[in-house]
Amino acid sequence: AARPGRDGLPAGPPGPFSYAPGSPPAEALASGRASLHRADAAAIGAWADGTGGTVPSDPSGGAVRPATPAPSGPPDHDGAHSVLVVPLRARGTALGVALFVRRPGTEPFDADDLLLAEEIAARAGVCVDNARRYAAERSVALTLQRSLLPGRLPEQAAVEVTSRYLPAGAQAGVGGDWFDVIPLSGARVALVVGDVVGHGLHASAVMGRLRAAVRTLADLDLPPDELLTHLDDLVVQLAQDEAAERVPGTVRETGATCLYVVYDPVSRSCVLARAGHPAPVLVTPGGTARFLDIPGGPPLGLGGLPFESTELRLPEGSLLALYTDGLVEGHDHDIGAGLDGLRAALSGPAAPLEQTCDAVLDALLPRRPERPTDDIALLLARTRALDASQVRSWDLPAERSTVADARKFASEQLAAWGLEELGFTTELVVSELVTNAVRHAYAPIRLRLIRERASLICEVSDASSTSPRMRRARVTDEGGRGLLLVAQLTERWGTRFTPDGKTIWAEQPLAAAG
Repeated sequence: AARPGRDGLPAGPPGPFSYAPGSPPAEALASGRASLHRADAAAIGAWADGTGGTVPSDPSGGAVRPATPAPSGPPDHDGAHSVLVVPLRARGTALGVALFVRRPGTEPFDADDLLLAEEIAARAGVCVDNARRYAAERSVALTLQRSLLPGRLPEQAAVEVTSRYLPAGAQAGVGGDWFDVIPLSGARVALVVGDVVGHGLHASAVMGRLRAAVRTLADLDLPPDELLTHLDDLVVQLAQDEAAERVPGTVRETGATCLYVVYDPVSRSCVLARAGHPAPVLVTPGGTARFLDIPGGPPLGLGGLPFESTELRLPEGSLLALYTDGLVEGHDHDIGAGLDGLRAALSGPAAPLEQTCDAVLDALLPRRPERPTDDIALLLARTRALDASQVRSWDLPAERSTVADARKFASEQLAAWGLEELGFTTELVVSELVTNAVRHAYAPIRLRLIRERASLICEVSDASSTSPRMRRARVTDEGGRGLLLVAQLTERWGTRFTPDGKTIWAEQPLAAAG
């Protein structure tokens, strides 16, 4: 029964209803059967609002009076003389109850009205259940996607970052947009933004798998173009697996775009590669914004097509804006206008990143409908540069006497930095890594120490492309324990390949020197 509000319009959603045991609404919910009742207004108002009183139904269809007097009903039941009580059910579940009321001046309900009300309630119940199921699925998809996105961006020395993520409106459903910030060796950082084709749970699940794959590949320190090649192979494999398991008659696309950026605060070099993703925006310290001209590359999932990297040298304080296409696609899909608006919003004097993020969204979202039709991911990164005093390197000859010199250089530099507490561990790490380079690799050999805000990084580079591996030496072995010792003494270690060979690195937390 609709409760009219002011001016005859329906009032807002009512609070929870409570029906007395034995009342017709309670019986309808329990039995799942509709019923017709005739009674005076006071009794109908009492049990319809759960305030008390019962109205037994009359199998003969005659007038029914309450067994005991009931208090006066609310105003909207005044004068009611005939009521239909119809349960709302769908898929075997009771969802609620509908009350149909007639007042004086109208014919009482009859059996035909009851049948019509049952048909209306049956259809309404299915609609309500469908809405409830859709809302539950969207809630699950949104929860899944938010759990897969980084809850807190990691602290690192290379860039200052902030981000925004806005899910699509209810009609479009949750999509597969994602972003990530991944600390790399040598104080570097990887910035990632991607977009999976489609919406819903499937897109969110694919996004989660791609984000996990990107983190795994980034941990191998692959160049951006090689990383995208491996990611493309993964998307192709996912599409093949889904094609084999797909139910006939269903269509489900598997594809994605991605932008992968690696920034080095020591050299201030930035290497970028993209797979069908919109180009990032670079804002110079002077406030000039422009889109970077880098090869577009094919979207992920096509297979067999190459990706290209572009390397730039960025001034300290440059701003990189990575985003998904939902940010620049207006409701009329005028991408050109959206890109112009993005560049204009980012241009101008440097401002705090949070303020810049809000300014971009305020400038571009008015172009859209009230609810966005696609997910929006925005990642802003302002570059930092390590001071020359934080980095020290030495070129070493490929001779056995080099090991003692390397230990001496490291010890002296730690004393200059006031990190004498790390001297013993660092000398052991330097000794092991330089010894391996002298014995198993080729010149040139270089030792580099990097002092970040939170860690001390030791790197030894050589011209060999053979990567060492950690193994557990047998009791009778005279060697083979060096890398195991490095792994135990440092927070993490690894290998990254370079165009001229490889670099073995190890990190120690500066907290150990406190």
